[in-house]
Amino acid sequence: DTARSHGWNDRQAVREKFLDMLRFVQLDPQRVINSYPHELSGGMRQRTLLAMSLLLDPQILILDEPTTALDILTQRTIIDLLRQIKAEKNITMIFISHDLAIAAELANRVATMYAGRVVELGQTDDIFYRPRHPYTLGLIRAVPTVTGGFEELISIPGSPPDLINLPSGCPFHPRCSFASDKCQQADPPLEQVGPK
Repeated sequence: DTARSHGWNDRQAVREKFLDMLRFVQLDPQRVINSYPHELSGGMRQRTLLAMSLLLDPQILILDEPTTALDILTQRTIIDLLRQIKAEKNITMIFISHDLAIAAELANRVATMYAGRVVELGQTDDIFYRPRHPYTLGLIRAVPTVTGGFEELISIPGSPPDLINLPSGCPFHPRCSFASDKCQQADPPLEQVGPK
């Protein structure tokens, strides 16, 4: 249906392209097209969705939590596949994730969002090694590491705001250990730090 709505009226050509995309994402096309979704593993379903999303040769691919609910080995397969797609298809990817480790591994640039707003945007290394916004710093401090102990973790105090009734000023100020009176009055503007 999607292909038809974009002017592809030759069903056989669409089918062949889809079979090629299934092969590209390392799936057996005959197995996939002869199976119900519940007969495929989580990783196979995810790769099938990737094949479908690549059918029309998009310039941008938006991936919302593409590795959620997958075991660690399947996550690795999907991450490697996303790298391959990015390299071979020259596609821009917008990767939405709560998993900071995967974001750090896949992204060239990272945007940190809080209460529906971008609070920090920058190169991946800058965001993870030199965070400027207190929320980004809090997220990074709250992630366990292989070498660190649990006593080193610092959680962000408080609860996220009600998105319908945001606090005045910076929406993070009630939870921020660096907040000042100024933060309660106005949302600080984004400022350019480092190269674009």
